Amino acid sequence: MRDPDPDTLMFFGDHQDALKLYQDFEEMLYSAFPNVNRRVQKTQITFSNRHVFACVSFAKVKRKSELPNVYMVVTLGLPAPLDSDRIAVKAEPCPNRWTHHIVVSKPAELDRELLSWITDAYAFAEAKKRKP
Repeated sequence: MRDPDPDTLMFFGDHQDALKLYQDFEEMLYSAFPNVNRRVQKTQITFSNRHVFACVSFAKVKRKSELPNVYMVVTLGLPAPLDSDRIAVKAEPCPNRWTHHIVVSKPAELDRELLSWITDAYAFAEAKKRKP
């Protein structure tokens, strides 16, 4: 596991307790997709191939009382809605593009099911046409 860069440390400023969980997520993601681009922004960390396929944030996708003390939100773009209790929020911002927010609060949730969804999001982003 590599040490976090200064931008990542700044992103996790008020959420240092979730940093190890993020590092485990990043390790899982890079093991599956070694050539992924990553961009740290103020409110999210974005992962892309040709297009964005996954983000990590601390979005308030549930009431505060429903969120665990330590968590991060993984957001994926997919061509169809997922039917799972693990999905905190899903929306169709444009036809045939579904955004899913998944609360991850422990390493056990970085599992095959999540990786399969990330794989689908990766393929969906890779297949999108570039804008002219």
